Amino acid sequence: MSTLKKIVILGGGTAGWMAANLMAKKWKNKPIAIYLIESPCIGIVGVGEGSTPTLKAFFNQMNIAESEWMPACNATYKLNIRFNGWSPSSPLNSYSHPFKSQVDVHSERSFFVNCLTRRMGLNVTTDPELFFLNGVLAQKKLKPEAAINFPFNTEYGYHFDSALLGTFLKEKAVALGVTHYQGKVTSVEQHIDGSIKHLVTDANNVFEGDFFIDCSGFEAVLMRQKLKVKFTSFSDNLFNDSAVVIPTNTPYDNSIETISTALSAGWAWEIPLANRQGNGYVYSSQFIDSDKAERELRDHLGIIDKDVNAKHLKMNIGQLESHWSKNCLALGLSQGFIEPLEATALHLVQTSIDSFITLFEQGDFTNKYQTTYNKIVNERFESVRDYIVAHYKLNSRHDSDYWKENRENLILSDALLHILDCWYKGKELTQEVVMSQTGSQFSLSSWHCLLAGNNVFPSLAVKQPGVGDLYREYQLEKFYANCSLNFASII
Repeated sequence: MSTLKKIVILGGGTAGWMAANLMAKKWKNKPIAIYLIESPCIGIVGVGEGSTPTLKAFFNQMNIAESEWMPACNATYKLNIRFNGWSPSSPLNSYSHPFKSQVDVHSERSFFVNCLTRRMGLNVTTDPELFFLNGVLAQKKLKPEAAINFPFNTEYGYHFDSALLGTFLKEKAVALGVTHYQGKVTSVEQHIDGSIKHLVTDANNVFEGDFFIDCSGFEAVLMRQKLKVKFTSFSDNLFNDSAVVIPTNTPYDNSIETISTALSAGWAWEIPLANRQGNGYVYSSQFIDSDKAERELRDHLGIIDKDVNAKHLKMNIGQLESHWSKNCLALGLSQGFIEPLEATALHLVQTSIDSFITLFEQGDFTNKYQTTYNKIVNERFESVRDYIVAHYKLNSRHDSDYWKENRENLILSDALLHILDCWYKGKELTQEVVMSQTGSQFSLSSWHCLLAGNNVFPSLAVKQPGVGDLYREYQLEKFYANCSLNFASII
């Protein structure tokens, strides 16, 4: 590049400011100017306030310490996601999906073998949280920062206030040279070839650019409204399209896990922040209206006081057919959204930005790898979709039509059908997951946690040999008890 290139980001929030930070840092020595236009009238949706371990990687990339950003965003550690009431037929009252850490290489295979043994009808240990360090740390409420002599890396996510995180990232981006402008975009002008020429604000300011990034939320002002990129809905097998949110001032109880509890027409989240608790109910408007959903959430939380306000949200579940079209890239809610059951939203934003930066630069800042990028991101969305759909397909609730219809839904991808077929036939999942879930954040361990946690097993055999439980034979309880001695209490 010999001439200055201008990148214009429409919309702030976590997606916009994360993109601005990563690009400004990566291309600090390139002739690239980055502008971010943010409307003061549009608030942050904030449906989810949890992350996967990729957020930890983001802050490492940016050289920002936890001691700096976590207090600023009322953040807490997140070691796992706990599912309550999704599968009442399971002997477990709830199950956990812990994030995998380096030390788990010593127990992961035992978990897989035990799940295979249990699928043959033998009575062995298959509780997911017992086979992963983070599952044990969450039980003991231990901070995931290991003592210096512990020779393994620990991985974990966070809970955070999304509005505060957006503000924090804005300050960092501006310090890196990003130009921030507040104003509402009122019109978008195009070149003769259909690409975007410039944006015009309500103050008649014109922002020309070589490349544009749409972070305008569900409205997708650039991609859907102006470039007419089609949106693919996932409503045929992901029924949830609404949410009601009620934050409470519940004192922090040192919890380091996200709670997901099944309700009549969806599920409720509980996310512990340093100063309050985030609560919400993700549900399907086909099965319950907004008033009843709010009452159900209030009953679940024990909140009768109407002075505690609820916020209602509508969600577009699906993805754009093309995440990069002409000279525009969609990120965040404008590119697509899959309900926040496994905290996938921010993960998809971050991995999308990383892939774009790599391919845009490799293509000499042209559209050379646009098709490659779109294929990668579409596959990621489809892989995440499969994993989320499986949660609903595998439920064993009988208390409402919502759960019955989810379980009976036959609209499943070939990839998901192959995984389930492999599991039910007692085969190894390794090759199937690797082949069908390319690019997914959900590993072989994640699939085993989901399937074992929902008790997707046959009845126990009448005769039990009393051997073959690798959890006991390899003394994994003692192993993780000793590992946990390297971690301090969260208190």
